[in-house]
Amino acid sequence: MKIAASSLRPNALIDYQGRLWRVSKVEHVKPGKGGAFAQVEMKDIEAGTKLNERFRAEDKVDAIELETRKLTYSYEEGDALVFMDSETYEQISVPREFLEQQIGYLLPNTEVQAKLYNERLIFIELPPNVVLKVVDADAVLKGQSANSSYKHAKLETGISVLVPPFVGVGDLIKINTGSGEYVERA
Repeated sequence: MKIAASSLRPNALIDYQGRLWRVSKVEHVKPGKGGAFAQVEMKDIEAGTKLNERFRAEDKVDAIELETRKLTYSYEEGDALVFMDSETYEQISVPREFLEQQIGYLLPNTEVQAKLYNERLIFIELPPNVVLKVVDADAVLKGQSANSSYKHAKLETGISVLVPPFVGVGDLIKINTGSGEYVERA
């Protein structure tokens, strides 16, 4: 679908020069002389490279429409994560580094909303909160004030979070996937 470059917004996905790009920043400029234009900073979804491009207001760009599917994280296979489509039972492999920021919140059987383009996974939306088990926690130091003291805890997926002093090894805790912060005991 073609849209005017003047209507580009951050996080929009476009097909430009045969590649998929996520718009990072858009600055609309109306100079004193000449026509208006949009200065757009984009990031290549696959390669991770950035590109700054200037589009005239009347230029058209190819906006990408994504298909949304419910996937379930199944297992890790080498350097890939394997997801299964909940309806068709089709398996989709994704390189580990593609989801590096989100992998610490994934346990087998975690359901995610996946955004696909031409049967290729573009990104996943995690549930707002996940429940993970504490495998290691710092000891509580005597004399710390109760209201401001937090300690480091390592979770079963390998990530570390700050938790209140009463949380111990073996406890199940709820973590906010957006901020990576402790929410409550589960």
